[in-house]
Amino acid sequence: MSLSIQILGSNSASFAHNRHHTSQLLKIQDQQFLIDCGEGTQLLLKKYDVKFSRIDHILISHLHGDHYYGLIGLLSTLHLYGRQKELTLIGPPGLAEILTIQLKYSETTLAYPIRFIEWTPGEHKLIYENYKITIHTVPLDHRIPCCGYFFKEKPKKRRINKHMLPEKLSPLQIIALKNGEDILDENGKVKYKNEDISLPPHRAFSYAYCSDTKYNPDMVPMIRKADILYHEATFGEDMKDRALRTFHSTAFEAADIAKQADVNQLIIGHFSTRYKELWPLLKEAKSKFMNTELAIEGHIFEVHA
Repeated sequence: MSLSIQILGSNSASFAHNRHHTSQLLKIQDQQFLIDCGEGTQLLLKKYDVKFSRIDHILISHLHGDHYYGLIGLLSTLHLYGRQKELTLIGPPGLAEILTIQLKYSETTLAYPIRFIEWTPGEHKLIYENYKITIHTVPLDHRIPCCGYFFKEKPKKRRINKHMLPEKLSPLQIIALKNGEDILDENGKVKYKNEDISLPPHRAFSYAYCSDTKYNPDMVPMIRKADILYHEATFGEDMKDRALRTFHSTAFEAADIAKQADVNQLIIGHFSTRYKELWPLLKEAKSKFMNTELAIEGHIFEVHA
């Protein structure tokens, strides 16, 4: 397994029907990314036995409270738990100022450094990169500046075929095999062909997170062929006019984006409090894109190698 998404909160606006504000935990290989941090997120992290110390990256989509009101509490808890390693925080303009004011007037000095990365509204660009993944911003069409995130693993190395591996290869030779190189003898001639003793790499997986937005086909090229797409579905088609006025999407519109982008799986969430039962939204989305699931809190969606 290379990629998993655990739904922490899946409601919009306010807590209702035992559904909390938006938050998700993305795991890529051995890295964890908290995406959005609505009120109650740290309680949900505890509920689902997530180790706070493993979270080194937090991404905020926009400054509506249901997506970030839990952030200052979580940052304070990390401080009280004795965190010292750096935390990377990615978010919109204004977020750093808000946090600075909150910490100032509570006379709190965090025991760990925060690396703040601010995105520019309306820009689709590489916002973060390490040796395993890239993250690009996905501009969304909401009432205030809002962006989604497209996570993609970098191309993986070849796999060692243990059944065909000669004895006494050095660590450097193993690294060369993983990099796709042949093993040479002392005279520079091919001793072992790479394709004979290694296997093709697993493919790189991707995840697109698109929070609050009205129907926006402009995002399609930015999320094309994602293994999993999360797209808000605040309303059903019977509330399409309200969705448009409030810069939100319907379940059918989310499914239409998934179909256009040729993604493998769609998760819909950010449900309006008017929906106690969610099956009508799921039925609506499936009428356009069959491989759709609801963002049920606690559920884990996985992509396997």
